[in-house]
Amino acid sequence: MLHEIVIAGFGGQGVMLMGRLLTYSGMLEGKEVTWMPSYGPEMRGGTANCTVVISTDPVASPVAGLLSEVIAMNRPSLDKFEKTLKPNGLLIINTSLIDRKAVREDIKVLNLPANDLALVAGSDKAANMVALGAFVEITKVVSLEGVIEALKKVLPKRRHGLLAINEKALREGSEFVKNNYKE
Repeated sequence: MLHEIVIAGFGGQGVMLMGRLLTYSGMLEGKEVTWMPSYGPEMRGGTANCTVVISTDPVASPVAGLLSEVIAMNRPSLDKFEKTLKPNGLLIINTSLIDRKAVREDIKVLNLPANDLALVAGSDKAANMVALGAFVEITKVVSLEGVIEALKKVLPKRRHGLLAINEKALREGSEFVKNNYKE
């Protein structure tokens, strides 16, 4: 099992946190992992993405070629990374902020209203957790419970007041997939 994932969006959308949570969850579950962040000219408001590789075998390089999965949190990310997916790869599109559908027909697509679902969970700032919950539900690359446990370790203590909202947002994303996604 090899997952080469790019998570991309604007700085401030929590894409780095999503990557760190996947990486940490993978480590907790005994998998081989790498995480490589990439920032645009500004941290908040500029573009940001990270590449996460999770495997049951040793990972030779944190640099991915063709990707198995892409989570696009904004339109520039969709425009940039859709073409980098392998055929039959998974593309998650945050339809709350992205005004176009996938162009490719040889990939699997989840149109996810992440920001809208995050409001249901209690904060539109939790859209990243909605997307991560949906991703984990589809791929099973790590367990949802493992991501929830990782949140407690990855979030700084001063942010632990947000654990409940983040957990609810993760579960909203997971439930959305159960009710709306068919491969």
